[in-house]
Amino acid sequence: MRDEPGAIAVPLSLPRRRLPRPPRPFGRPRGLRFGLPGRRTAVKLLVLGVLAAAFAAQALGALLPHVPLLLAASAGSLAAEGALYRWQRGMVSLFAKSHADVTVRHVLRDLLLVVGLLRLGEQHREGAYAPLVAGLLVFYALHWAIQAVSVLVRRSRTLPVVTRNVDASALRLSPAPPALLRRPGPRLAAFGLPATAGLLATAATDAPVCGAAGLALSLALALAGLGTLLLRLLPGRRPAGEQEVLDWFEAWLTQYRPTVGLYFSGGASSAYQANMWLEPLARLEGRPVIVLRERHMVQRIAATDIPVVCLPKVSTLMRLEHSTLRVLLHPSNSGKTSQVLRIPTIKHAFVNHGESDKLSSCNPYAKAYDEVWVAGPAARERYALAEVGVDDRDVVEIGRPQLDAVRPYAGPPAPGAFTTVLYAPTWEGWDGNPGNTSVVEAGENLVRALLGDPGVRLLYKPHPLTGSVDPRARAADLRIRELVRAANRERGGPRPPASAATALSRRAAELDRLTAAGFRSAADQAERMLRQPAPRPGRAGAVRRAAVAWEEAYWASLPTWEHQVVTEARPSLYACFNRADLLISDVSSVISDFLASGKPYAVANTSTLAEDVFRKSFPTVAAATVLAPDASGVPALLAAVRHPERDELAGERAALARRLLGPAEPPSRERFAGAVRDLCAAADRHRVRMAERLAAELPVPGPRREPAGPPAPSASPTPAPAPEQRGHV
Repeated sequence: MRDEPGAIAVPLSLPRRRLPRPPRPFGRPRGLRFGLPGRRTAVKLLVLGVLAAAFAAQALGALLPHVPLLLAASAGSLAAEGALYRWQRGMVSLFAKSHADVTVRHVLRDLLLVVGLLRLGEQHREGAYAPLVAGLLVFYALHWAIQAVSVLVRRSRTLPVVTRNVDASALRLSPAPPALLRRPGPRLAAFGLPATAGLLATAATDAPVCGAAGLALSLALALAGLGTLLLRLLPGRRPAGEQEVLDWFEAWLTQYRPTVGLYFSGGASSAYQANMWLEPLARLEGRPVIVLRERHMVQRIAATDIPVVCLPKVSTLMRLEHSTLRVLLHPSNSGKTSQVLRIPTIKHAFVNHGESDKLSSCNPYAKAYDEVWVAGPAARERYALAEVGVDDRDVVEIGRPQLDAVRPYAGPPAPGAFTTVLYAPTWEGWDGNPGNTSVVEAGENLVRALLGDPGVRLLYKPHPLTGSVDPRARAADLRIRELVRAANRERGGPRPPASAATALSRRAAELDRLTAAGFRSAADQAERMLRQPAPRPGRAGAVRRAAVAWEEAYWASLPTWEHQVVTEARPSLYACFNRADLLISDVSSVISDFLASGKPYAVANTSTLAEDVFRKSFPTVAAATVLAPDASGVPALLAAVRHPERDELAGERAALARRLLGPAEPPSRERFAGAVRDLCAAADRHRVRMAERLAAELPVPGPRREPAGPPAPSASPTPAPAPEQRGHV
């Protein structure tokens, strides 16, 4: 269930400072990231306790009244707020869910100050403080007015179509308003700070002029912010309206004339499922496009020159029906997939995001697609055995076009060189099956056995979702990382020269220059659309070359003896394949892809099944060394890797690779391109038949539509037919 194969490029949305940096020695701790959960909980409770105690003390100081206590408690409350926003952002949302957000806290703080002033002043002084109270009320009224106008501005900038790699200058897009004006919490804290400080000074000096000065500054800031937002609502300053954007989008479809697309819907953590298909899609003939449904996914798609369009609404999605788009590829299933399947003018192929022996690789949902594209004969057999309704005639074997990046086996490690072992376990999954991941029951044993061999260099690459369901998996993952750090401290050795780190920084800067979008971290979707127009010609090739150079510089900057924990998007999983002499993993698509290398691999059996039953249950394990949870088989496994004459599974690996991935000739990329051409041709033939029925006035489901002009040439060699009427599947 790992399903994380593929080279993941640097997302274009990353600010420059977040691009890959030179790696630090892994023995050095990374601060709170690897801290114990109990410590983080203690810090949160401390901040919460300080904030609650400050408010309680402030209330006591206001009611007594006691000026020093009131001043100290108010200052402590403001300091706790600063710490909250600086180090404990997660608690901000927790307070909001508890209806104690920053607005409530700020109002309460100022209210207690006003109560303190009224309690401190004598009866004849109450009139002097009344204007301060009135000014404070006006300030809060302006704050709420700013919030209302900011909502209107945000709505005017929320377009029905979000794009990337498309020239959107015709939509009158502009940079987003300052983040301070769009976020009520920080805005109130910043604009209200002078007023709060003035009230504190008045309480300390009994001089109303201090409070008046602070309130005047806060009111001025609020008025300036309100005016800035109101200017955004002027007709000449607003982006294009909804209908204008939709007309622009249809005009772009007519001009670009897409032929094949990648359709994806999912959460941020699943972006890798789409990213692994970017390179094969870019190599196709015709005009590819990426179709998304969630706005946040636009910036999660990795660096690519392919146009990206996000169509959140179904009504907007249906505009693709009368476009030149013939084929959509689907790397995953989601609830929103059923919406696009209703478009009859487009043929749909399920390509999946990796193949394994798990049920996710023969999902009954697959029968909803026109075709199911698999890697090799094993997947075809898997669908037949599962009896989920997928017709064998609709299954097309295309191989794995992503595997061009995997280098073939070049022999055992050189004498005296380290044996590089990649341990890449999958995550725990949703069903609680102990056989899903080896991290919990076998991970520490495997790592200890590997680290105990002085000739091993370990690359530990856990699944990004490890621990997201089962806390035991997260705890085991942290313990494994600590084992690796401890082993590095004990091993030691020479480190690469400083020039290696310099070279890596230079390569990262080059990758930054080519892939960073250049917009502010506070940019909204409209501003990102403006800053991400169609890329200049040749950029995709430059990015590929820069990525390869970065990976080479990355490995060169690391000591050859040092164990590594790889958790970032770079280096990619396939780059780790190329560095490894041996893979240890779980039943997942990782082992299927690793077979392309021809190198030895092992699978940890934590399923409680006997080894013979385990092999029969999971065909991808047929050519693997099966390891028990106690890792007792690791020494013999390492010996077989170092001495190929002891490797009894080499022939079985080659045969299994043909079953899982298909034949080596023709190459997978050619089979993939051929499948696209054939399905485009099928879409063309379908359109011709429907157009002929319409011309002959034969019964056709759905309302008739006038032809909108000839479609664009597709990747198919067949003539392009006229468009057809709307219909429903």
